Amino acid sequence: MTENFKNSYKATSKTIVALSVYNVGYQKCGPLYQWGPGIRDHYLIHYVVSGRGCYECAQKTYALKAGDVFLAYPDTPITYYADREEPWEYCWVGFNGSDAVTILGATDFTPKSPVLYSCPFGDELKEALSRIYECRGSSFYSTVEMTGQLYKTLALFIRENTTAHDTDVQKSYVRKAIEYINGHYAYPISVEDIAAYTGISRSQLYRSFLQHLNQSPKEYLSGFRIRQARQLLKNTDLPINTIARSAGFENSLYFSKVFHKICGESPSSYRSHD
Repeated sequence: MTENFKNSYKATSKTIVALSVYNVGYQKCGPLYQWGPGIRDHYLIHYVVSGRGCYECAQKTYALKAGDVFLAYPDTPITYYADREEPWEYCWVGFNGSDAVTILGATDFTPKSPVLYSCPFGDELKEALSRIYECRGSSFYSTVEMTGQLYKTLALFIRENTTAHDTDVQKSYVRKAIEYINGHYAYPISVEDIAAYTGISRSQLYRSFLQHLNQSPKEYLSGFRIRQARQLLKNTDLPINTIARSAGFENSLYFSKVFHKICGESPSSYRSHD
């Protein structure tokens, strides 16, 4: 009987804003081994190497087997667990950054369809995830190398995408809006500003975001700002009111309110964690 094992690496800092590896690894689980229910602050792709298990997301349960892939979205409650009789072995990578939404938007993954059954490039994906793990390290060189391998890994999902995303007008609106947010989140921009840059009405922008990201433009903007604030809280000694302004919040009390709503704790409490 194969022994259970877990080999993983967790990045201590995310110095590349566009796309950063948060964690990577592989694991042979024991019967009914479970993660969650819980929420991640990043995207997380798992590839099932062998065995079986279940993934629960958005009140749906997906029964998965060897060759399947599932994606977890940030700030979304999830649970996944191994089968009792045939527990799974999987490899994974967690990541986030301003390029993540754009890249994943060009794949077949959506918040309403976070699973890819019988992945046609499973062997390539397993090797690609292994290469990210092999590049692990806290140096800037290792960070860049992991990010490079991550881009190659995500490119596999775009290559195999069977939907003509480039002709999808709504997706182009979402990508353009995200581009604007990436460059202007630190300023007091509004949803109206984003819609004006995108060239559509606020209501049309709202429908596009809801369709493709399962959240409103305002929710995405707040979430993006809070992710930037998290990095500053962990990696700098800046005062919280300065971090609030740097992340686009003019009012530090409102910043604390939004931070608590998304993260479940105050900025100072978050900063105090190891």
